Amino acid sequence: MVQLTAALDKKIRDFSGGQLARLLLAYALIQEPDVLLLDEPTNNLDTEGINHLTGFLMTYEKTVIVISHDANFLNSFTDGVLNLDVYTKKVEQYVGDYFDVIEQIAGQIERDRRKNAQLERNIQDRKDKVNFFANKGGKMRRLASKLRDEVAEDEENMVDVRRDDKTIKPFTIPAQTWSEVVLRISSVGVIVGHKRIPKKVDMKLFNRSKLQIIGPNGIGKSTLLKELAQGESKGTFIAPGVRVGYYQQDFSGLDFNKTVYDSLGEVMEGGPAHEKIYATGAHFLLTSELIKNKVGSLSEGQKGLLCYARFVLQKPGVLILDEPTNHINFRHLPIIAKAIDEYEGAVILVSHMPEFVEQVSFNEKLDLQELL
Repeated sequence: MVQLTAALDKKIRDFSGGQLARLLLAYALIQEPDVLLLDEPTNNLDTEGINHLTGFLMTYEKTVIVISHDANFLNSFTDGVLNLDVYTKKVEQYVGDYFDVIEQIAGQIERDRRKNAQLERNIQDRKDKVNFFANKGGKMRRLASKLRDEVAEDEENMVDVRRDDKTIKPFTIPAQTWSEVVLRISSVGVIVGHKRIPKKVDMKLFNRSKLQIIGPNGIGKSTLLKELAQGESKGTFIAPGVRVGYYQQDFSGLDFNKTVYDSLGEVMEGGPAHEKIYATGAHFLLTSELIKNKVGSLSEGQKGLLCYARFVLQKPGVLILDEPTNHINFRHLPIIAKAIDEYEGAVILVSHMPEFVEQVSFNEKLDLQELL
């Protein structure tokens, strides 16, 4: 049902991200639940896996509650939205798909703003009249009193305008200057029948090289990226002195016991700079309060933004990105894609989100499936 092709005797720790996602779904379904709860179920799934999951959910006859930052996935099978307002702490129910709800919310915000604007004009007009009539005698003073009551009523009718979720502002990832080959790949390991087989390739990456690595779940993409980032692959060579920025899909490269402040400070050349750390953190919605907390206390989305804040401070010569959209609010994705596209160092990226990949100008592609 979930197309889990991994060997039954394979250790879970050896599963790829996509295989693990399929295993978790199988674990949930085998319990025959009345309510199926899915938290970011498309993370790490390849296109085939996402299409299969979507088709399954479209015909699933029981209740499904799903959290996902993939709007197109959500819209393919959902018929209602529960919106959790981070400011009011309220849960609101809407009918329709995600884009319908966004339009409804935007329309309500605009109506509330117009209403408040009209009330503010009325209030100011009456206050001006009160100031004029208050010093007059007789009927004028009584009119001023009546106008004060109307001002109080209008102020009471002012509505709290809903606030939109914040979106990160555009940013630039500074690149380490490098005039020669940044990274060379002469062979890669491809997993076939649960065995890793070396395959010869010949790739050289320079500044502004952008390499996309593709292939189905379980073929060895994440393993390859990890070896590249950690310098463990015999078939790859990163020029000495090149700083590597590495986005791991499970954030295992972050030290969860460190504070956010220390996590940002440790990647800075020359040591931490207090004001720079706080300013960069704030740019990625990591407030002064969050920066004091441990990395492990952050949400998955906040950990993802922390990775990008680290890149800005690190100024790497090469970015190695393994599913860099995982857990990231889709509002941020166009901004992140633009920053990666404009990054002047070398990029190696694995992503199963076509909408994101299309926004990055790749000049190299490596299909592990074609090496078989």
